[in-house]
Amino acid sequence: MDFNITPSQQYYQSDSLYPEVSKLNPGINIQIITDMRLSDHLDVRFLPGVSFGQRVIRFYKNRVLVNDQQKLESSFLEFPLLLKYKGDRMNNVRPYVIGGLNYRYDLAGKKEFDDAKPIFLRIKRPDLYYELGAGLDFYLTYFKLSVELKMSNGLGDVLIKEAAPGHPQYYNAIEKIKSQIWVLAFHFE
Repeated sequence: MDFNITPSQQYYQSDSLYPEVSKLNPGINIQIITDMRLSDHLDVRFLPGVSFGQRVIRFYKNRVLVNDQQKLESSFLEFPLLLKYKGDRMNNVRPYVIGGLNYRYDLAGKKEFDDAKPIFLRIKRPDLYYELGAGLDFYLTYFKLSVELKMSNGLGDVLIKEAAPGHPQYYNAIEKIKSQIWVLAFHFE
């Protein structure tokens, strides 16, 4: 999980912070496959599921890491609707490309700031993503195994436009945040 962060123009002032996601953290994703075959080479797929992960935003001041970091955890309910275009089968392997839209709702999104945790940014709960990827279907004796690499980019700004009381420097350093998620998936059908 990652963020595409657009820093605020205030960064160019010497006393402000510069935000960056410098460390990527893996998460986990569990989905149920619903597949409707439209033709020999085209399927519509609906894969409702859940995913869990976290992203860490680090802040720099004058190119020096400040000891403040924001760990934003996410627990998504997701509802992707995708088109899967399959190539011709070669022995027991079939390549494919996949693309579509995914609606994600973040259950871990905060409604209010918590004084017990030093998290001074909040992200919106709902977001719509476009997804593109490719994979291989392996036809085994008892089941089909698919290995897929997919990129998922958020379409909207997920930063809630409200500074934390007493800590406006974190919110002021960011103009907008868009989500980006890379998924390496193993499907068993």
